Amino acid sequence: MESKNSPDEPVTERSPFDSNRRDFLKQSTFLTAIALTPAPIISAAEHGLDEKIAELYEKIPVSLEVNGVKHQLSVEPRVTLLDLLREQLDLTGTKKGCDHGQCGACTVHVDGCRVNSCLTLGVMVNGKKITTIEGLAKGGQLHPMQDAFIKHDGFQCGYCTPGQIMSAVACIREGHANSETEIREYMSGNICRCGAYPNIVDAIMEVKNGGQQV
Repeated sequence: MESKNSPDEPVTERSPFDSNRRDFLKQSTFLTAIALTPAPIISAAEHGLDEKIAELYEKIPVSLEVNGVKHQLSVEPRVTLLDLLREQLDLTGTKKGCDHGQCGACTVHVDGCRVNSCLTLGVMVNGKKITTIEGLAKGGQLHPMQDAFIKHDGFQCGYCTPGQIMSAVACIREGHANSETEIREYMSGNICRCGAYPNIVDAIMEVKNGGQQV
């Protein structure tokens, strides 16, 4: 009988031991994986719940306080704070603009500091306090900055306004509202395509000079 090996290949024989060893390794690997798999995932697998398995593997528990309300959530590691607020907590006042941290429409406060929520992962704010535009007003009373924006026509289409107001409040708290030039510099991360910048500066100057608590 002719060998199936090419003339240049050496003829090798596989012993039954090699085959048994491969089967043993495969079985050991499988059993090890099963042993390390959490019980809820095994249970889900037994019922064919693929989505449930993915959820148990991928989602991470996150505890945070938003506008004074505590939340216990499960989020995927890739979910941004912006999407968490809008899609899971239904706080749609925070706007999605460029989604690249360039327009400032998504500005919120995290432990009192302004951040672009589109560049902040939800898992990064675990244990922190978040304030959105919905959390500035107290009951039916608008925040002084909201009043000033209305008084000075600090918005036109209004899409960027939530981010502008959140950034304006932070600008004063940070001590960067001592002149029109300084305000323009420290508000430069918030873009207004309607061009309401002079009115925005006027609103911030009024709140700053009025000594109102922000």
